[in-house]
Amino acid sequence: MAEIPGLDFIHPLKLFDIAKKEKRLLYTSAPMVRYSKLAFRQTVYAYGTDLCWTPMILAKEFNRNHFARDSDFTISTDGPQPPTIVQFGANVPQELARASSLVAPFCSGVDLNCGCPQSWACSETLGAALMEKRELVRDMVVETREQLRRDGWAVNKEKDIDSRKGRSVSVKIRVHKDLRKTMDFITTVLGPDQDRHIDWLTIHPRTRSTPSSTPINLEALELLTSTFGNRVPILLSGDVFALGTLPFTTPLLTPTPTFTTTTTPTTPTIPHLSGLMTARALLTNPALYAGYDACPWSAVETFLANVARCPLPYKLVQHHVGEMCGPGMGADKSALLTKAQRAGLMGCGNMVDLVDFLEGVRVTVGEGGVRRDGRRDGA
Repeated sequence: MAEIPGLDFIHPLKLFDIAKKEKRLLYTSAPMVRYSKLAFRQTVYAYGTDLCWTPMILAKEFNRNHFARDSDFTISTDGPQPPTIVQFGANVPQELARASSLVAPFCSGVDLNCGCPQSWACSETLGAALMEKRELVRDMVVETREQLRRDGWAVNKEKDIDSRKGRSVSVKIRVHKDLRKTMDFITTVLGPDQDRHIDWLTIHPRTRSTPSSTPINLEALELLTSTFGNRVPILLSGDVFALGTLPFTTPLLTPTPTFTTTTTPTTPTIPHLSGLMTARALLTNPALYAGYDACPWSAVETFLANVARCPLPYKLVQHHVGEMCGPGMGADKSALLTKAQRAGLMGCGNMVDLVDFLEGVRVTVGEGGVRRDGRRDGA
């Protein structure tokens, strides 16, 4: 396969190794419908995110429709191309393998979505519905790896982490009410230790029916990471709102979490966790992993500069900026704009109006980035 001009790749497993040597967790951004587009991926990458996911792409439509390929997956050959995992929704081995073959020249790896709980996805045997189809999931990742190997990509996991052609295959899952089923699922999909079927695993420790307002199941996370964490790198997805206020601790977690309950002695330690994945917290604060407690003005400016190079629909840009300028998901609830100012932002009808509005706000608060609460930008 010919090299793609302007693109450089690093194997995701090498990123796991680098993070471990730095005695920290790997920082990743979650697949978010509509929101994980290139300009946003570039923004979070500029602020410490190691590995980015695309939104879930339906493999069948991606294979058959060039409009889907043009709209669902965008890369940059001029400017930062973050290490990117393309996530697919699929339920046929050949469909996933073919779609993975199409994107392999332009990404670091592919991921199968076994976690989306939305009813439309589950009715099509996609997303979380696949948690009841462990043999099918195994067959899909095995077929995908074989297809990539036939195409000339290096898919031998740790053996190929230094190869420019190295590509990864991974799976993102939820858990069952009966964790024995989850353990059976992982055992089947993971395969033998000497030649496992996946490079790593992302676990969202909620069931298909558990609402996001319910805390993640820490007992499930502790059990699954202690059982499988020495065999395969594991990412946690869910309740990652701020690095200092996670509901657990781990030897690779810096800074040490600050617990607000009186039950801190029983706070679980997750020793075999390799990384974190978050969605909503990065939408409100793309600089989360860089240590910012709230979104700095510079992140908004970085995002808008990326949008200028990698355009997005205006309403999507407006939504992103509105999220960044409002209160975050962590303990720091300060905001770049007041509620009234955010309403004014939503009233802007185009990019010119939006940029002029934000520039006017910056003049009001000062070039130093003093917020309405008197703190400096990024403080």
